[in-house]
Amino acid sequence: MNWDQEIDATGLLCPLPVLKARKRLKGMGMGEVLRLITTDPAAVVDVPHFCAEAGHELISSGGEGGTQIYLIRRGQPVIPNPA
Repeated sequence: MNWDQEIDATGLLCPLPVLKARKRLKGMGMGEVLRLITTDPAAVVDVPHFCAEAGHELISSGGEGGTQIYLIRRGQPVIPNPA
């Protein structure tokens, strides 16, 4: 799969990989794909949760040589429902 932009967040710990992904995705166009590379053990929970909450599509996730690699498609921002 091809991607449009990439973030190498190896060595960074929670919450930095997700914060960097959020910032980058804001500047990307709808439907573009971000490749996030991280070694943060918490990313296996944080990245899927972030995608679900922010309205992005987690296309794939997997490990490669001690790193975790995520492909995230920028989606429509989720507007919170007023309570």
